[in-house]
Amino acid sequence: MSRRHKKPAVRSTTMAAAPAEAGSMQAFSFGEPVPMLDRREIMDYLQCTDAGKWYEPPIAWDGLARSLRANVHHASALAVKRNVLVSTFQPHPLLSRAAFASLVMDFLVFGNGYLEKRRHRLGGVLELKPALAKYVRRAKDLAGFWWVPGYDQEQALGEVFHLLEPDINQEVYGLPEYLAALQSAWLNESATLFRRKYYLNGSHAGFIMYMTDPAQKEEDVDAMRKALKDSKGPGNFRNVFMYAPNGKKDGIQIIPLAEVAAKDEFLNIKNITRDDVLAAHRVPPQLMGVIPSNTGGFGDANKAASVFYENEIKPLMMRLEEVNEWAGEKVIQFGPYALAMQT
Repeated sequence: MSRRHKKPAVRSTTMAAAPAEAGSMQAFSFGEPVPMLDRREIMDYLQCTDAGKWYEPPIAWDGLARSLRANVHHASALAVKRNVLVSTFQPHPLLSRAAFASLVMDFLVFGNGYLEKRRHRLGGVLELKPALAKYVRRAKDLAGFWWVPGYDQEQALGEVFHLLEPDINQEVYGLPEYLAALQSAWLNESATLFRRKYYLNGSHAGFIMYMTDPAQKEEDVDAMRKALKDSKGPGNFRNVFMYAPNGKKDGIQIIPLAEVAAKDEFLNIKNITRDDVLAAHRVPPQLMGVIPSNTGGFGDANKAASVFYENEIKPLMMRLEEVNEWAGEKVIQFGPYALAMQT
């Protein structure tokens, strides 16, 4: 014969509705979570979608354009390469220095650079005009190009040269080399934005107020809660007064939450993500204005510039000179790199 044990009845209660009892603990938060930028979706790699007249790019060009200025080291590395190439470029009647700089920046940021032949009424070439890579789409036949600056806006382009950084997954569009470092660049940006929010909302002085002394009235606790809530935001660091009659020495304690830990994590994230971005771009830090943290520094800037010129700038020059074969003349030529020659 089985014997059943009777379980004690369990009564359901709601903390919010129940009145505060003597000696019970009360907790409340100092504000809601602040959402940070999240661009993970641009890395969801898709095939080049058929849009009817053209193919869509494999990733969002708008996301790459936004990411250019998301991290100081990412933007600086690309600017260094562009500036070195522009400083050695010899202007041509068909291609100005400004047009060349636009072509280089598009190629470095998007992995695609476009030049369009603009002809005059007699049919001769008037100039080579860069077409912004963010808005150019390749036609279905992979021979033509479309200019698509916005929704329901399209225009067929004429003779266009397409310089692309080859991708291993498709051959319609190029992709930049730094994609592997974008997560680090975004983490660096998120750390900086979080730190700004951290100070703007006054939570950098975050703490747990531990109170064991019994208050004379429940209204006293409510008044303290309101005073602490009002101390954050604009005009923070306000003084808070607490009166506890017959209180003990440690009846009220302030336990800091995150000031030291957050500072350490912030510095670690900034340094680690900076190293990742620099490794992806392969630009010597002394050419980007990075301040060394050790007493020895980064070494001779001229030697670093010379190696950088041979390993990174020369290959870019060779790629850009592919324009000459399409144009039928040497519209892109480079002079010596002065800093690299001072060895």
